[in-house]
Amino acid sequence: MRAYLSIVIVAGSVALATLQACAATVEGASTTEPASALDPAARSALDELLASYLARHGIPGLSAAIALEGEVIWARGFGLADVENDVAARPDTAYRSASIGKSITAVAALRLVEQHVLDLDRPIQEYTAAFPPKPWPITARQLLTHTSGIRHYGGARDREEQTSTVHYASVADALAPFQDDPLLFEPGTDWSYSTYGYDVLGCVLEGAAGLEFMQLIRREVFDPCGMADSRADDPAEIVPHRAAGYALVDGQLRNATHVDMSNRLPAGGYLTTAPDLARFAAKFAEGELVSAETRAAMLTSVRLRNGDTVDYGLGWSISEDEAGRPDGTATHGGSSPGASGILYVDPRHRLALAFLTNLESAPERGDTARAMARIVLERAPPR
Repeated sequence: MRAYLSIVIVAGSVALATLQACAATVEGASTTEPASALDPAARSALDELLASYLARHGIPGLSAAIALEGEVIWARGFGLADVENDVAARPDTAYRSASIGKSITAVAALRLVEQHVLDLDRPIQEYTAAFPPKPWPITARQLLTHTSGIRHYGGARDREEQTSTVHYASVADALAPFQDDPLLFEPGTDWSYSTYGYDVLGCVLEGAAGLEFMQLIRREVFDPCGMADSRADDPAEIVPHRAAGYALVDGQLRNATHVDMSNRLPAGGYLTTAPDLARFAAKFAEGELVSAETRAAMLTSVRLRNGDTVDYGLGWSISEDEAGRPDGTATHGGSSPGASGILYVDPRHRLALAFLTNLESAPERGDTARAMARIVLERAPPR
């Protein structure tokens, strides 16, 4: 079985002054936690876990939220959303979603499937003319599962494309950098993570729904989930509580490179908050966005034509136990200039959680999310 890998860059050392500035203290954390949602021991354990996580890795700021049985029961901000101006991170601080946004786009796609306006196994040219035909047909299912053969950032173009400052007016316009490139392989025969594949998926969804992409996302995901603080990540827009972005360069905290995420809006160009993501994942876990049957299909590992499986489903990374078997949970991480985070969902226990940071490539996100889940499941009072 192939592993779905997240590659992170870990700085070798961080100056003591940076650690002191970035570490969150329990007294300084910002909270809108509902009363009695978690017992004091659970709240204390979460505070200690996340404050230690920030200090250990020199992360400036973090916002986290937990939903249980369909409701957000805890939300907290740690550290600084803006280091230069000494602005504390809040529970509702807005961060770049990065690739966590793929799960949002995937759920929108499957909602269209349940509305019978999108067939995952039809050639995508039946829904959009924006992406030119290739030697083999490509389907929306292959875009969702990263088996289309469409490339990701690559080679000498990697950093240039990841830090693009071009503002594209539409998801179709954003296909320009790669639409004429050859496929890496025949669709369905291999797996290669592709942000650009999700760009194409955005055009497919527009064509299927007959609606501009962000209008579609608001209708199918943001509005049903009450995600009032989520939007497209437009760097020119004035956004309340938007976090400043940072990177660690040779152990020193630096302002992140300016980027315009319109070149990958459907793949992760959203601006969102931890509580909004927790609401989204909770609705997904509760079967309120898609049916339980559809949810199960989304959380099933993709099988290649040769029979191999990859621990990625329809817009979600499938978590496995030590024996390599799916453990019933799923995640999606994301990292882009100035931000990184993770979304975690456990439908069996009706648990969802998210945390977002304003540091590019923050490490140990998956382990930290699982540690948060253990605290909640071990200490959450009966409801």
